[in-house]
Amino acid sequence: MDMSQYLDIFIEESKEHLQNMNQILLQLENDHANTGMINEIFRVAHTIKGMAGTMGYTHTAHLTHEMENALQLVRSGEIEINSEIIDVLFQCFDKLEKYVEAVESNGNEGNEDSEELIELIKKIILKKDTEKNVQESSDFSKNQTKLKVDSHVENAVKRAWEKEYNAYLISVELSTKCMLKAARAYIVINELESIAEIIYSSPSIEDIEDEKFDLEFQFIVGTKADDKVIKSKLKNIMEIETVLVDDLRENNILEFDKINEDTFAFEEKSDYDDRSTSVEKNESNSDEKARKPKVGKTVRVDIERLDNLMNLVSELIIIKTRLEDLDSDGTNSNMHEATEYLERITTSLHDAVMKVRMVPVERVFNRFPRMVRDMAKELGKDITLKMRGQDTELDRTVIDEIGDPLIHLIRNSIDHGIELPSIREKLGKDKDATVELIAYSDGNSVVIEVADDGAGIDLDVIKKKAFEKGTITSEEYQAISDDDAIKLLFNAGFSTAKVVTDLSGRGVGLDVVRTKIESLGGNIEINTSLGKGSKFVIRLPLTLAIIQALLVKVSSERYAIPLNSIKEITTICESRIRQIQGNEVVLYRNETLPIKRMTEIFNVKEKADNNRKEDETLVVIVKKGNKTVGIIVDDLIGQQEVVIKSLGKYLVNVDAIAGATILGNGSIALIVDTNSFF
Repeated sequence: MDMSQYLDIFIEESKEHLQNMNQILLQLENDHANTGMINEIFRVAHTIKGMAGTMGYTHTAHLTHEMENALQLVRSGEIEINSEIIDVLFQCFDKLEKYVEAVESNGNEGNEDSEELIELIKKIILKKDTEKNVQESSDFSKNQTKLKVDSHVENAVKRAWEKEYNAYLISVELSTKCMLKAARAYIVINELESIAEIIYSSPSIEDIEDEKFDLEFQFIVGTKADDKVIKSKLKNIMEIETVLVDDLRENNILEFDKINEDTFAFEEKSDYDDRSTSVEKNESNSDEKARKPKVGKTVRVDIERLDNLMNLVSELIIIKTRLEDLDSDGTNSNMHEATEYLERITTSLHDAVMKVRMVPVERVFNRFPRMVRDMAKELGKDITLKMRGQDTELDRTVIDEIGDPLIHLIRNSIDHGIELPSIREKLGKDKDATVELIAYSDGNSVVIEVADDGAGIDLDVIKKKAFEKGTITSEEYQAISDDDAIKLLFNAGFSTAKVVTDLSGRGVGLDVVRTKIESLGGNIEINTSLGKGSKFVIRLPLTLAIIQALLVKVSSERYAIPLNSIKEITTICESRIRQIQGNEVVLYRNETLPIKRMTEIFNVKEKADNNRKEDETLVVIVKKGNKTVGIIVDDLIGQQEVVIKSLGKYLVNVDAIAGATILGNGSIALIVDTNSFF
């Protein structure tokens, strides 16, 4: 059977399960007594084992099988959870993550086995009471202990005898090498149901399906078949170690009592009686189901299909714009109504598609608690990571790209910003430092903040380092502002670290962060206070596909400026523009405003005539953080929803251009990259 068709599903589900395991392990490290978390890790390991076994990934299946063995001992109370076991489980998580990454990259898990880890797990398993297991095995094989059942089972057995059916107690033991216990037990149940009626199950059918048993289980059945037929059928099933069939007429092995067994939890349906006897589940089972978390109903959609859907919506918006242009040239009322209706539909369709593409930032944030834990241990620091706003949603394209910049920023905060515990105590700070990761929506943008309560950024050190490296002159060193000094951190190769370590010191990081964020149409700011901490503020667009833009005219050309980067639009007197060190500036609202001319940036001829006074110039003021720049344009066309089209790989690095869009009349308008003006 070709399993490659299920490869994507295996990778996606494995990543989800591993992320869940990672979160639970982090919580379990602080709460060893939480049995619910131990059970959850067991279920995750079991699920991954089943998927890996089905796909033929033996290394993954073998490792998770051994994890199950150790976790089962913890669940049963035979060994206690401790930091040693948690460290081994973290190592198992890392190894499983590598296997899944290998499958994603190469289609197979590779040849690297997990024998060292398995040996560590086996050392944990050896701590159990082996004599107790031997005794239990002996009890099973000899079947000496009487089985207690309630009156419902007693009545069902007696009715079977009255109808001349055989009643058997069937005991099944699986092989210790069985990797899919629930699947094997399910086959046993199916085989039995084909020739018999199951009256009783220990443990319950539900527990068997959920693999809440060790290697053995028992059934009481009513059947016309004899014991040889039953043994023959069950013995033919693979990975069955022992099958015992005891006739309840001949062997006094049942003890009838008026108790309600925890393990008897299913509705009996008898072929040999018109009446069916139902047994109520005990309250503990009901409470357990009530506490079971609600599973979110989700559908996995290939991102390429979503991109195709987005392109169709894009074309629809282009047609809508074209109809609007036609409507402005005529007086047909029906045309006007149709255009309005089309606009409502396209807007709704656009919103619906965007919601499909939106993904919570939680999927990015979830990787950081483990990273912070490991780095804190490595550096000998006490750090608490606080996360807020994980439900904030971003476009899938942005989500896939934002992970690496956030890793750089968090590592920077932990390594450079957070002081050692001894130093923090001397400074009167709490020994336990805090790193905050916050996300929230702000208009058409999403803001992500990485903040710490560490030492902050020493601007004097930055200035001195920049001067030593020749980045700034002695005159600039004396005159440079704090904001400009902070911007030096984003220069390639710039680092204030005195020692190069595995974590930092090579000057690679913040320049990569800025480049990546600006390529996504966002920007980054730094707020810092010496001795109190630093905050990195990232502002990202909700989507990279369809944006609101202001269409402007420069000579005969049309350009689109993203609306979220525009602060205001005004007119200024040309005579007020001054030249300072070769750059044009104007005093606007008592602040110096740099001026950029679109005609010079894009090398187009200046327009000879316009409707404004001779000395008036139209300026679009754009912003980036707390910085502003005035862009001189000839005319304003108006606000419009535009579809961003890529210029292709050959033109992707053209300065000041972020892409292009197709207007309603079929002409092309270039989208201005306002970040390039700063």
